Amino acid sequence: MRNNGAVSLPVEKALWYVESHFFEEIRLPQLAELCGVSPTYLSRVFPLVLGHSLKAYLRRRRLAEAARRLAGGAPDILSLALEHGYSSHEAFTRAFREEFGQTPESVRSQGHVHNLSLLEAIRMQSNQTRDITPIRMERPGAILVAGLQEHYAGDTAGIPSQWQKLVPHLGNLSQQVGPYAYGVCHNFGDGFDYLCGVQVQADRDLPQDWVALQLPDQLYAVFHHPEHVSLVRHTCDSIFSRWLPQSEYHASEAPFFERYGPEFDGRSGQGGLEVWVPIKASGT
Repeated sequence: MRNNGAVSLPVEKALWYVESHFFEEIRLPQLAELCGVSPTYLSRVFPLVLGHSLKAYLRRRRLAEAARRLAGGAPDILSLALEHGYSSHEAFTRAFREEFGQTPESVRSQGHVHNLSLLEAIRMQSNQTRDITPIRMERPGAILVAGLQEHYAGDTAGIPSQWQKLVPHLGNLSQQVGPYAYGVCHNFGDGFDYLCGVQVQADRDLPQDWVALQLPDQLYAVFHHPEHVSLVRHTCDSIFSRWLPQSEYHASEAPFFERYGPEFDGRSGQGGLEVWVPIKASGT
């Protein structure tokens, strides 16, 4: 089946939600409502577009993430099983063996997943650039952002699950400044680093595994992305492939970031966000 915008948009929303909430119970009727389609429609179009039913995709993604945790030395298999949606050690082991041909204990013992066929998060490959203009220019001064960081080399479909791990900390961090959350792209080269986090007063007393990044005093072109968060790359594509080449500015080497305000609904992915692009005048 050839994908088109009318078909792929609900599936993009469903993919984003699944990747953002796959540790939770996901019910087809509620997911379909969030995507603006009927349960029957979503259950039919999901496998047509992606080659997996929603249930199979969710099961295989959970098992893939569980396998990585085991290879990293997760000590309590029962807790891991419960976290990934299984009611017992036995049920988890049975599903794990059916998927990978090995037991959870053997993967934990070998300490790697090189010999396992893991289903990676699928990323939709649509490309929709459009005319776009900044809503304002802003120079906020230096900003210290802290949170969880991962490196992505090509495929960025793991970003929603990265945010999922951050959510419990939002609003509960003594060092947090302001109501905004930040998704910062930096250290480009062989892929890039993505830091999801919040502005903080200082880089001390942070949760374990958090990193801090100082954003420099910099002029930014600020763009509004009003659509579902899963489509933010369309706005970024439009900025860098259409607006920036036609403008009087160049992108600076500073990080660019997404900024999420109180109006953003992390459950549905709706509410809009801002994309901040560091710029400098041409010739400077």
